[in-house]
Amino acid sequence: MPKTESSVNPFETAKQQIDIVADLIGLNGGIRQVLKHPKRELTVNFPVRMDDGEYRVFTGHRVQYNMVRGPTKGGIRYHPQVTLDEVRALAAWMTWKCAVVNIPYGGAKGGIVCDPKKMSRDELERMTRRYASEISLIIGPEIDIPAPDVYTDSQTMAWIMDTYSMQRGFSVPGVVTGKPISLGGSEGRGEATGRGCAYVTREAAKDVGVRVKGATVAVQGFGNAGSIASTLLHDEQGATIVAASDSRGGVFKSDGINPHALEEHKKKTGSVVGFPGTKQISNEELLESNVDILIPAALENQITGKNANKISAKIVAEAANGPTLPEADKVLFEKKVTVLPDILANAGGVTVSYFEWAQDIQGYFWALSEVRQRLEQVMVRSYQDVHKVAVERKVHNRTAAYVLAIQRVVEATKTRGFYP
Repeated sequence: MPKTESSVNPFETAKQQIDIVADLIGLNGGIRQVLKHPKRELTVNFPVRMDDGEYRVFTGHRVQYNMVRGPTKGGIRYHPQVTLDEVRALAAWMTWKCAVVNIPYGGAKGGIVCDPKKMSRDELERMTRRYASEISLIIGPEIDIPAPDVYTDSQTMAWIMDTYSMQRGFSVPGVVTGKPISLGGSEGRGEATGRGCAYVTREAAKDVGVRVKGATVAVQGFGNAGSIASTLLHDEQGATIVAASDSRGGVFKSDGINPHALEEHKKKTGSVVGFPGTKQISNEELLESNVDILIPAALENQITGKNANKISAKIVAEAANGPTLPEADKVLFEKKVTVLPDILANAGGVTVSYFEWAQDIQGYFWALSEVRQRLEQVMVRSYQDVHKVAVERKVHNRTAAYVLAIQRVVEATKTRGFYP
């Protein structure tokens, strides 16, 4: 998670969000305190042999935030700036994301303090396997199911699955999700985040009165989620992509950009910049462009109190995590801009991870069409649930999503009670 403000502790932010919703729904002190504390945390320090023969000690974390609704779920990231408080915050947010889409998981997260860009593939494999061995005490298909995150991928998950399976003496594909198809991965997992975002955008457009066919779209971050969401809106709904960007800059064309041609251009050149027939724009200009639908799919903290007034889109669909700051939410709500919050808009990924886990447990795999159909059902229902709370409580969608999620966790907590 990029640190734009060194003084901002992400876990303090996560706890503040809980307090805001707890005040709104009148939650008592005891359960409020439960919600603000992770259930279980494991920090491990372990040696790894590097390619030069020397050993280096790495620090890794795994936080299981809340498991009253089921086993915990969440990614593992490799980054030099991983901290325990960051992992705690991400685990909390995963708890609410799973509850928003009403899948039977709690939230977890993991991370290793390392710079994967400076490590060889062999070093990454040895580090991954040792970390998996260290946390194997608390992961498993019925306990906690890791997945890929920043600088980890399907190969990382394959190493974890193999390490865990070797310790058990038999194959356990359900211990992780985001695996290669050959090891029990699910069809449709790679497109799931973008496809889920496209589904909730389509549903929101009906309530906002935006006709998606012919609507203009700008996507900040033409990567996996952003490119898939915008391409699906173009191909299946008839929207017009007029602006797109990546870390090197953006492009704009008022009469529309062919997203497939743009994808090919990016594969060849490494960037959307320089796509024929377009004008170059900055990421800042893209956010403020005159479009119907804006998809922030890049970094966090992009829409702030300073530029929120300049956002002209009618719908902001957050394919990225945390692109909108709290002060910007208030401004956008007053401007009647419909924000589809990250814990709803990009929850397609964890939803299809849940499908993958369910397929692994059953040993029965679904066709791509079935995965897409089930994902659509979950995302449409989840949007409708959030929209209903927003209308009833007269709040913006982010607050509504948190209210819905926390109420579901509170209900499960009260129903189960406290043992002993």
